[in-house]
Amino acid sequence: MPGNDGEAALTELSSLYIHIPFCVSKCPYCSFVSWPGMDNLHQRYVTALLREAKELSHSVSVQPLSTLFLGGGTPTLLAGQELADIVTACKRLFGFTHQAEISIEANPKTIDLAKLTLLRRSGINRLSIGVQSLQDTELQLLGRPHSADDAITAVRQARAGGFDNLSLDLMYGIPGQDHKSWQQTLEQALSLAPDHLSLYELTVEQGTPYYQQLEQGLLALPDEEEIAAMDQITATLCRQAGLAQYEISNYARPGYECRHNINYWQNGPYLALGAGAVACLAGRRRQKTRDPRLFCEQIESGQSVVQEEECLEPAASFRETVIMGLRMNRGVSKERLQKRYEMELNDCYGNILIRLVDQGLLEMTASHLRLTARGRIFANQVMAELV
Repeated sequence: MPGNDGEAALTELSSLYIHIPFCVSKCPYCSFVSWPGMDNLHQRYVTALLREAKELSHSVSVQPLSTLFLGGGTPTLLAGQELADIVTACKRLFGFTHQAEISIEANPKTIDLAKLTLLRRSGINRLSIGVQSLQDTELQLLGRPHSADDAITAVRQARAGGFDNLSLDLMYGIPGQDHKSWQQTLEQALSLAPDHLSLYELTVEQGTPYYQQLEQGLLALPDEEEIAAMDQITATLCRQAGLAQYEISNYARPGYECRHNINYWQNGPYLALGAGAVACLAGRRRQKTRDPRLFCEQIESGQSVVQEEECLEPAASFRETVIMGLRMNRGVSKERLQKRYEMELNDCYGNILIRLVDQGLLEMTASHLRLTARGRIFANQVMAELV
């Protein structure tokens, strides 16, 4: 169901992320916790996941879930009934609010009308399809297992399966891409009338094949002028299509902003289940065991699956909340910062904040600190100053 405009923070413990770590293949740019070639582990993993969910429901006080997000990896590699069982278990163990946003990520080659219809009937009401590009040559460069036609078919089947809250993921800054091919992809994506777009500039992460190619001088990425032209095309076409930017990389029709992700950007608390998943409770961040086989073994033997734990000091948490909140066009609420940390922005940043405002990169409204339009262009540099 459509959400609100993102102003209301999910301050109660009512968001749950579930990680499905399986993939058809590992894309050369991917640094996420995802594992190809584990089809024989799917059923065992779901069983372990349901056991972890039951244990979690007994250990924390949870409000009925207002957002549930099944991400990956490729969640839709699992059978439709396995995914439906996960959602049913969450409803039984935690409950859902009346207008809960229940999202799942999907890749075009792993869904069909029958599976989509089953997912919709299970209660999943928001679908995010990993399209990335609608140019076949770019999809091949990205290592994606689908074609542009597969992506278009998936979108049409999603609508036929009952999804009226549909998001598409697209990527720009792809090797060899120019602003003309980006415009073609974006125009074609918008012609499919999505309710939401996530538009990510390719980031080459250390440890990926793309990083190795970049280090060896074998990866030709678009230059800054091309990226700037792509950003301008994005702003123009999305505005014309009625999709408003509400976060640096995200655009939506009014009421279709992703409430689950807004909670992340507001640095709110959230639960998490599954291999590699990260939970944040009472200012303490915990990451689970990344290897799905080891995760299953630990759950089955009653061991803890928490692999890493971090607790930020209040000042560090304050800065993190500011930086994440500035990703949203609305910015970060001064009142919420004061209530949560009993600190003022000027107390933390002093002259740095004054200088960034004077440079026209940040603006202070009566209620929020936010990036200006110019500031969004130089967002990475601004954020680096506020760390």
